[in-house]
Amino acid sequence: MNTGPKPTTRTSGIAPFNRLNHRDRKPSNGLDVESRISRQDPFPPSQEGHIPTVDHKRHRSIKGIHPDGESGRKGIHPLNFLSICCRSTCTASKYANFLWPFVPAAIAIHFARPDLHLWIFVLNYIAMVPAANLVGFAGQELARKLPKVFGVIFETTIGSVVELILFMVLIKKGEQSIPVIKAAILGSILANLLLCLGMCFFVGGMRRDEQEFHEAISEAGTGLMLVAGMGLVVPAAFSTALTGSTTLTVTQASLAASILEISRATAVVLLIAYAAHVFFQMRTHHSLYEDILETDEHKEKDEGLHKDPSKTRLTFTECVIALLFAVTCVALIAVFLVEQIENIVQERGISDSFMGLILVPLVEKTAEHLTAIDEAWDNQTNHALSSVLGASVQTALLSTPLVVLVGWGLNRKMDLNFELFDAVVLILAILVVGNFLRDGKSNYLEGLLCILVYFIIAIAAFFYPNPIRSEGTAAGGGVAPMEHAKRLLTTT
Repeated sequence: MNTGPKPTTRTSGIAPFNRLNHRDRKPSNGLDVESRISRQDPFPPSQEGHIPTVDHKRHRSIKGIHPDGESGRKGIHPLNFLSICCRSTCTASKYANFLWPFVPAAIAIHFARPDLHLWIFVLNYIAMVPAANLVGFAGQELARKLPKVFGVIFETTIGSVVELILFMVLIKKGEQSIPVIKAAILGSILANLLLCLGMCFFVGGMRRDEQEFHEAISEAGTGLMLVAGMGLVVPAAFSTALTGSTTLTVTQASLAASILEISRATAVVLLIAYAAHVFFQMRTHHSLYEDILETDEHKEKDEGLHKDPSKTRLTFTECVIALLFAVTCVALIAVFLVEQIENIVQERGISDSFMGLILVPLVEKTAEHLTAIDEAWDNQTNHALSSVLGASVQTALLSTPLVVLVGWGLNRKMDLNFELFDAVVLILAILVVGNFLRDGKSNYLEGLLCILVYFIIAIAAFFYPNPIRSEGTAAGGGVAPMEHAKRLLTTT
């Protein structure tokens, strides 16, 4: 019997791009935290915007710890710590932990046999998967313990840490790595939009005829990606227009300088857009997608896929230790991996485009992809879609501007003058995905088509030639190599 009005529920404020685990919002007995509290809990939640004082077991939460992340323990318990980390976020992530033996092997071979370049690259490439998976899981566990707003900001940053570390190591290595960074930026977006989204549609479509998602999520995601894509492509369009112009006279040096300034100004604008997007999601429209996410939860429960949210959590101390360990492993592996890229490109005949567009993004986004695919398998299409589109927006509006600005600080000529091939592929991918999302439904055929489009791009990237090297250094923007190529053609 109802003894009083039922309090309103709140979602996290970052929807639809909130990657906090949606399965932890309702206890396994079907009663939410608020309904329990309204009937019998003597410790009600605190006021709006503050951490509630009651966890899912109706116990007082530890001061400063949000009930969603309450572990009921303090300090570190080695057996529980290892057990929880091995369980990870989902079944696919749990299986990724079987790759942990590659981590010590990759580090050891770097010091023991530095001449085995291919083996060092392969082992570190595989070792990045479990290390990145632990970064994502530990960051998610720690984000649950924070107030919603701060937790979302923290998890958003952690979600990009592997990508950011790789980009920073590459930009620190020198301007010869700039072509790989540029390709990796677009490759990360393509891997999310085509490969990961395609796998979500395909895997979810194998269990049911159609999956439905709300138009609010798809429209917001594709709209942001169109804006981000335009910001990334404009410098390349500027360069192409002036390079091929017969009516405008501009020197190559002044054109390169202009493109560099445009890229840095665009990076600042993209960061402002990202900040506005986060503010929109967390403050002014934080409850816009509440009903959508709750509908997903009911679908999961109706299909018998609901999982117990009161499962064991990491303590705050264990989260910090796991994060420090995982980030250290990722940093070491990233350094060892990047050191071998130039050798692989030159001696093994792998193009910069294939390395950046395909190989690097696949390993850096593995953890996020596994989680999204698992959500699609459980018919959580809105959550899966928000994870995929959110990761793409993150790369375009956060990681890309940061690497441009860091390159500016290191006096590296890191610009946004992408190759015409990369720019065209990005825009076409955004249009293809937007067309599939337009009707609010998906099936395995649409997923398969997205995957096949990604394979077509991978094949073209494999045969795409490297930019011509000028004085032993890889060109950053493509203007100087084009001019050098023209001189070679005119002299032969």
